Amino acid sequence: MPYVTNRGARLYWEEHGSGPPVLLIMGLSFTLEMWFRVVPHLIQSYRVILFDNRGIGRSDVPRGPYTIPTMASDAIAVLDAAGVAAAHVVGASMGGMIAQELTLRYPERVHSLILGCTACRGLFSKWPNFRKGPNQIGWFRADRLQRERGMRQMLYAVDTLEELIEEDIGIRCRCNWTYKGVLSQLAGILLWSSYRRLPSIKAPTLVVHGEEDHLLPPQNGQLVASRIPGARFELMPRAGHIFITDQPETTMRHLLGFLQQVSEEMAEPLQPVTAFPDLKKAKLETEPRTQ
Repeated sequence: MPYVTNRGARLYWEEHGSGPPVLLIMGLSFTLEMWFRVVPHLIQSYRVILFDNRGIGRSDVPRGPYTIPTMASDAIAVLDAAGVAAAHVVGASMGGMIAQELTLRYPERVHSLILGCTACRGLFSKWPNFRKGPNQIGWFRADRLQRERGMRQMLYAVDTLEELIEEDIGIRCRCNWTYKGVLSQLAGILLWSSYRRLPSIKAPTLVVHGEEDHLLPPQNGQLVASRIPGARFELMPRAGHIFITDQPETTMRHLLGFLQQVSEEMAEPLQPVTAFPDLKKAKLETEPRTQ
């Protein structure tokens, strides 16, 4: 199980498949396991690299808050550890914010950008529809399973199959989770904005958003796409915040179609490299952490 250390945190990461590299960045409070509906399709043609953000899963939970620039540097450390010079970058929710920051700070490391269910203005984004959130008194003190089920209306479309939602919840409940880590991630989101900087992004960009997203309403994704030159926006019907579960086939059609288009336009294979000048800042460790 590979780990890489960056800025005081050990980060757990994995890679699967072969081909042009694709980096997957997950959102607030979710671990890399939540890419489980995407990875089997991508690894048929791509080398998929994914990791647990600091504060969650098998990565360390250092003192917060965690800024979005720090988490973008975590993603770069993972790419360095994997020996990848540049990748297609896919980010969901907070992961989409990290992906934006990564692209803005390290444009040479990004071949293309796919942003899902995300925003660009932190505290000043279009706010959630709190009427769809948990309404039980003491919800935050309930057990993990009940807390996850309480977010059903906020995260999923109204007609999503219950067995798919329960499958997601089962995965999330098996993953390491702490209030300290999640609140430290949340603080980074609220203090961050890319709004004024987005026009400088040159990478081909696809922005995807669920029409029934109540956590980050679709106006957020539309704004992101409008600020990035040449970005394509896809509004997905019958899909909420976790549109990968709501509409898995449509999601993969958008992702694979865009990646194929960009690869054809590049007209050359992506080659991994084995060393970087700043690898001293990101020490690769192959032994699992002892608890």
